Amino acid sequence: MKHWIERIAEELNERDVKEHVIASGTSISGSIHIGNSCDVFIANAVGNALRKLGASAKTIWIADDHDPLRKVPYPLPESYEKYLGMPYSKIPCPEGCCSNFVEHFEKPFLEAMKEFKIDMEVKSGEQMYKDGVYDDYIRTSLEKAPEIREIFNKFREHPLGDDWLPYNPICEECGRVNTTYAYDYDGDMVSYRCQCGHDGTMDIKTGEGKLTWRVEWAARWKIFGTTCEPFGKDHAASGGSYDVSTIISEEIFNYPAPYPVPYEWITLKGEAMSKSHGVFFTPGQWLEIGAPETLNYYLFRSKPMKSKDFNPEMPFLDFIEQYDRVERIFYGEEEATSEKEGKKSRKIYEASQIELQDKMPFQPSYRFMTVAYQIAGNDPEKIFGILKRNSQLPEEMENLEFSQLDAADIERLQKRILHVKNWLNTYAPGFVKFQVMEKLPRVEISDVQKEFLSKLADVLETHDYSAEEFQDQMYLILNELEMKPQKAFQAIYKVLTGRKQGPRAASFVLSVDKDMVIKRFRLED
Repeated sequence: MKHWIERIAEELNERDVKEHVIASGTSISGSIHIGNSCDVFIANAVGNALRKLGASAKTIWIADDHDPLRKVPYPLPESYEKYLGMPYSKIPCPEGCCSNFVEHFEKPFLEAMKEFKIDMEVKSGEQMYKDGVYDDYIRTSLEKAPEIREIFNKFREHPLGDDWLPYNPICEECGRVNTTYAYDYDGDMVSYRCQCGHDGTMDIKTGEGKLTWRVEWAARWKIFGTTCEPFGKDHAASGGSYDVSTIISEEIFNYPAPYPVPYEWITLKGEAMSKSHGVFFTPGQWLEIGAPETLNYYLFRSKPMKSKDFNPEMPFLDFIEQYDRVERIFYGEEEATSEKEGKKSRKIYEASQIELQDKMPFQPSYRFMTVAYQIAGNDPEKIFGILKRNSQLPEEMENLEFSQLDAADIERLQKRILHVKNWLNTYAPGFVKFQVMEKLPRVEISDVQKEFLSKLADVLETHDYSAEEFQDQMYLILNELEMKPQKAFQAIYKVLTGRKQGPRAASFVLSVDKDMVIKRFRLED
């Protein structure tokens, strides 16, 4: 069984290519999220797979920073509407912290990519125009404008004008690039008119303009020698950008279109991600609550065109448990339900890893640590003790003290503590959160609940239990008292947190200081 990334790499490797160039690109129209950065992750994975096969491969990322602003992204104010139609590269930084709009949104993305150890050459569309990289392709496009118009018109309901040119100058009057219409040229000088009423000419060598998108994309393929490129499903639609750019690439620039890897959009809690509406989730936000490998796993566990919905709230805990299970299967610590599942899990896990470890890393339960953190805070030694008391450690660590852990295990624990902390502070629903009260809260409990707590205190005082053993003891007592479990557990939560509900009762009780719990169950302040 092969992972889909491996299959792509093998198909590419069969081609007679000296060096594979896997390209990705992102429009810098606002925050770069996990939806529109999929091509970066896929491109990096394909490049890595090619190198494993012994092929020469590099990954490039082009910032489409010369495109026009079409919508004001969240959380920018309405005053930014005055920049609509202007290239991103010409718009000021919204907070004055960066040189311009592009750097403001690009910088956090590139910082996050370092955490994922994605090695890619970063290119700027604006800089390419300024440096003259596109000049010869602009000249060719102007000379072959009739042929390009004919290609476009095959896919258009309304034909382009006979004087239309595949180039948009930036209007020297209003600064917009999506409102200009180039209709004539003389050498490198392009004549245009703008919707603002201005008529002008522009020298292509100034870089103050750009090829229309589908022509620019085709030119870019030849410029970089692109052999493979992932892109969103909108470009992959029949008669869409990829189809049109493929014809332009082959017929105008005499270059074969790269191997396409289209991918489905990622929704956020069922809603389409939108930079203008503030509905997005960035790689940087992911790194606050999960290891970089977990995002790789999220993207690579299913084929690129399969629908994906992400929810950072309670479903995230289930997702992390799935990732941890796949990790255990990979290292032989857990059996898969079938041979097929085992092979698939191992392939997905391997594709997700930045660097494979020789042995299984320390894997403290994310879900359990949402409880342990709220009891012990940022103290890794206390949290390790809670894990130990609740049989949450692998067998080889059960008899170890915190001081005996190796550096890698401590680092893994500290990182997961930080992720859990951020998840609790940002995405956890209210019912997950609790606080152990320093003093006995003023709560009303019935006589039978008091008796239940008193008997529990006696049980705790006589023996050190595992979570399963203590749960059995709780049920023996509540059955003896003919209590409903709900009422029994409510009594525990009330005297410890002042609330009627909380985490799994047995583990929760064993996670709190034993002497304090015994006093609290005896209603001693």
